Amino acid sequence: MTSGSGWQMDHRLALHGIHAPRSARLLARLLVVLIVLTAVALVVTPWQQTIPGTGRVIAFSPEERPQEVQALVDGRVATWHVVEGSVVKAGDPIVDLVDNDPAILDRLTAERAQVQLTIEQADMRVTSLGDRIRELQLTQETSVEAAKLREQMARDRVTAAERSVTAADAANTAATLNLDRQKALIAKGLTSTRNVELAQMEMATRAAEVERAVATLNAARSEAASLAAELQRTLAEARARVDEARAQMASGRSDAAKARAELAKMDVRLSRQQTQRVTAPIDGTVLRVVGRRSGELLKAGEALAVIVPASTKDVVEIWIDGNDMPMVSTGSRVRLQFEGWPALQFSGWPSIAVGTFGGKVLNVDATDNGQGRFRVLVEPDPADEAWPSSRFLRQGVRANGWVLLNVVPVGYELWRQFNGFPPIVGMTEPTKGGEARSDSKSSSSEEKDTP
Repeated sequence: MTSGSGWQMDHRLALHGIHAPRSARLLARLLVVLIVLTAVALVVTPWQQTIPGTGRVIAFSPEERPQEVQALVDGRVATWHVVEGSVVKAGDPIVDLVDNDPAILDRLTAERAQVQLTIEQADMRVTSLGDRIRELQLTQETSVEAAKLREQMARDRVTAAERSVTAADAANTAATLNLDRQKALIAKGLTSTRNVELAQMEMATRAAEVERAVATLNAARSEAASLAAELQRTLAEARARVDEARAQMASGRSDAAKARAELAKMDVRLSRQQTQRVTAPIDGTVLRVVGRRSGELLKAGEALAVIVPASTKDVVEIWIDGNDMPMVSTGSRVRLQFEGWPALQFSGWPSIAVGTFGGKVLNVDATDNGQGRFRVLVEPDPADEAWPSSRFLRQGVRANGWVLLNVVPVGYELWRQFNGFPPIVGMTEPTKGGEARSDSKSSSSEEKDTP
């Protein structure tokens, strides 16, 4: 027992005599300090949450985006007045075209003159028919009036004939009574045979006059009926001639209208052929010349050149993922890095970035591009540094963008990234009743994350 206790005592004394190297102790202290500082940094150091996106510079107005200059008429390229890169003003000549037929303008002018002559002749015909209608109407009035007068005369003759028949009947009655009286007297021997014969002759004469008066009345009545029918025929013929003339005048007016429509078409064709010089529709720079002077035929509407208009307001369109779209709204601040412009960007610390520029969200598209990405338009931030000049910032320049969200500790951001959480957690959520109920847990977490 004594020997065993002594061995243990010697072993303890040997262990106390072993010392750790100074460098190891210093390294251990440094690791402890580093861990403490790292933990403090993760809790204290702020981090700017961002949503990345890529895109390019475009003009805000659709009228100021690249547009094609198209041929107005069929033809071939004769002369180019610009080359790629030329700066043009609205109305400056771009290219001259020529038609396949060198005499097309003369032919169109001759056709137009013929159409104009047709219009003049149609107008003269309409005027002549108008005069004829007025003459026919006047003739109708006079003819009808004359026919009415003849009819009235026939009626008067009928009246006179009726009176003659009445007078002849009265004379015939008187002659018959006289003959009866003479016969009675001769039977008594109071008159002569001569008087009876004269009375018989007088009665025969009066009977003949009655028959003649009746015949005259019948003839007068027939003439009156014939003149009445003639009046109606004259009136119908006059109306038919007037209606025919009116129909001819309507046809003439229709021909004149068709000729005027054809003249308008001829003027359009002639105007297009006369404007074979294509001019710039807007101020800008010629980006690309499409048409070639190789004799190829160009159809109306084909592209001749592409012009990039001078932009008055440039914006940046960036595309973001659909998962990040709900966190972007109009007015959100954005940091932009333009291609070709020297920049040093720190996503989490935009304040120390170099060569980046500020912007504000102008609009977020209402739908995606069919691939789950949404377009965001960013305009310059008036409270930040101005964007580069048009020399560096042209339409189509690529750009990287970061939409700025909340400022949180670095530790929280690392924890969020490791767990795949979104940058912003909603503080409210809808209920079945349509009202929003507060999520206290999310609220407290958000308040804790936001300095």
